[in-house]
Amino acid sequence: MSTILVVEDEESVRELVRMYLENDGFRVETASDGEEALNKVKANTPDLIILDIMLPKFDGWTVCREVKKTSSVPIIMLSARTEEFDRVLGLELGADDYIPKPFSPREMVARVRAVLRRTNASPGAGGRVLTYGDLTIDRDANRVTVNDREVAMAPREFELLWFLACHPGRVYSREQLLEEVWGYEYLGDARTVDTHIKRLREKLHANGEATYIKTVWGRGYKFEATE
Repeated sequence: MSTILVVEDEESVRELVRMYLENDGFRVETASDGEEALNKVKANTPDLIILDIMLPKFDGWTVCREVKKTSSVPIIMLSARTEEFDRVLGLELGADDYIPKPFSPREMVARVRAVLRRTNASPGAGGRVLTYGDLTIDRDANRVTVNDREVAMAPREFELLWFLACHPGRVYSREQLLEEVWGYEYLGDARTVDTHIKRLREKLHANGEATYIKTVWGRGYKFEATE
């Protein structure tokens, strides 16, 4: 049973989300401010966090940033702020999805399940650790090594590498990567994918000979496995 941490200062909204999630079979923890949320994550990391932006003590952006420094736990931002800037900022900080208020509780549950499926994607028998040549990706430890040297990864870089490495040889367009890794519909600017791919290549190539991530001109990107 997956545990969901719901961080929301409005009691009525918090309890509504709790009720729908528990009715769908999830275990639910709650927090009413950013400080309480960070303390609960440190004490026992949940499987997913539903995080409001406007919170007492620490706002949702701060909580998201702090959580993603040490954990790859998926985060769904929940807010009445609907400006594109707010949505993009949360996603760039490492959030996996964004749900504007008011929202449908049933849609919220569906999105929770979709994010959990995506972030728990497994390539099969290999489970949560992938090894290709001198590259090792450990999902649980949120750790990447090349030639036994650890490579520092931002949360979104790690998620992008993990997703591509789970599907070696398959070509993904920029729009597909935005939807699968960032968790939101294409907003019209694919440059964020190109930027993350560039950073990944630089970090991987600086520690080893293989490139791993290939450009397929006119189509997108793919992960090329190296034995």
